[in-house]
Amino acid sequence: MNVEFLDNFIKQSKTNNLRTKGLYPQTIFDMDIKVGFGMGTPTHVPWISALGPGMTTSNGYYPVYLFYKNINVLVLAYGISETVSYEEPWNREIIQNNKKVNEVIEKPFRYGDSFVFKKYEVKDCEEEISYTSEGSDVSKEQLLLDLQTIVSSYKQCLDITVKDETSDLSKGLFYMESQLEDFIIQNWDESELGKKYELIYEDGDLKSQQYLTDIGKIDILAKDKSDGSYVVIELKRNQTSDDTVGQVTRYMGWIEDKLGDSDVKGIIIAGKYDEKLYYAQKMLKNIEVFLYEVNFKLNEYKK
Repeated sequence: MNVEFLDNFIKQSKTNNLRTKGLYPQTIFDMDIKVGFGMGTPTHVPWISALGPGMTTSNGYYPVYLFYKNINVLVLAYGISETVSYEEPWNREIIQNNKKVNEVIEKPFRYGDSFVFKKYEVKDCEEEISYTSEGSDVSKEQLLLDLQTIVSSYKQCLDITVKDETSDLSKGLFYMESQLEDFIIQNWDESELGKKYELIYEDGDLKSQQYLTDIGKIDILAKDKSDGSYVVIELKRNQTSDDTVGQVTRYMGWIEDKLGDSDVKGIIIAGKYDEKLYYAQKMLKNIEVFLYEVNFKLNEYKK
């Protein structure tokens, strides 16, 4: 593994050549590599991003090299998409301990809200590209270590280890929530929920799913096996954590008022645990959070 591709990237940035196919590695540290020099015309800020399998630069956040070629500055950044608002980009430590691009580069043409991991001054001396940071030379070995470090942070933020068979990404997060609800019901007895809670039936008919109230439908209403109290279960669909917490607490209030259960509990089922859920859960002791993952398996069909 080396960073020769970075020298080639700097050199190509100085040309009008926008082609990338076959010129750059496809993966680095198990991450998919994407390179951009512009569409139709050269961009002011060429980039190289490292992405988890199946992700794109519009998914929200990713490690990225940003080359501000007009000032010969290369930034290795905790990148943030300019087109998609990601609810909880990166983690709190990264956001608190790193300056934004617009704080270290005056009026950057783009990507000012991304967070700087390392800033390099680039010297292009025809045959050789050299890098310095804070007045000191940066070796190719250090460049590689810097890249490895930010990629490791990215994997931790995604709560994955890429290509690890036990990881969430390898198993596949079940983003089709309309199917997830059915999946939970159909596999209730084999799930963690089924160990503590039971579904509600009346005259042999399931009443738990899409339980109707006069303020809306609860995704799943169950009962605690130990004390018989109600459990409001809401799936965090394509909405904010604040909206989901509001839904759960609203339905819990309805259950307490209409069904007389002061011990009602709440559960949020989400694909990713973020800081808003964390802080809400600290104050709402009767609400639990479950993260879902589904293991897809293909078996060869044989007659």
